[in-house]
Amino acid sequence: MDRPDIPITPGVRFLREKKIPFQPHFYPYEDHGGTRVASAKLQVPEHAIIKTLVMATESGQPFLVLEHGDQQVSTKQMARILGVKKINPCDEGTAQKHTGYQVGGISPFGTKKKMSVYAEKSIFSLGKMYINGGKRGFLVEISPADLVRALPVIEIEAAQ
Repeated sequence: MDRPDIPITPGVRFLREKKIPFQPHFYPYEDHGGTRVASAKLQVPEHAIIKTLVMATESGQPFLVLEHGDQQVSTKQMARILGVKKINPCDEGTAQKHTGYQVGGISPFGTKKKMSVYAEKSIFSLGKMYINGGKRGFLVEISPADLVRALPVIEIEAAQ
């Protein structure tokens, strides 16, 4: 079976520039299917699929949160961590403006705007993780150690 060519997204360019090894994985994207669909199509645990969430403080300061696909981020806990009253997920247009990616294809790598990246602490106990490469239906498999080499990640505990 022919494997699709690796899309040259800003995320792929970023990983290559940083010399971060990755394995591409493709699956048929479904609107609102999320990590559940990716997990089923790739036959990997949903817990190992890491979603990239774009959030903002009440003052509009955007940031990224990396969380296991089968878990939710507590916005109250995130607000406490950041020392602000409230945080909210960004709407699709705002998320795309900050990242340069469509919702469903948001990667923490090669974002349009430089943002703080917070990652659920337990991600780093995974042997490997699958995270968006910058296009819907395209995940890259990397090691958590390589995530830390690629990005200045702040470890947190914000799962509900």
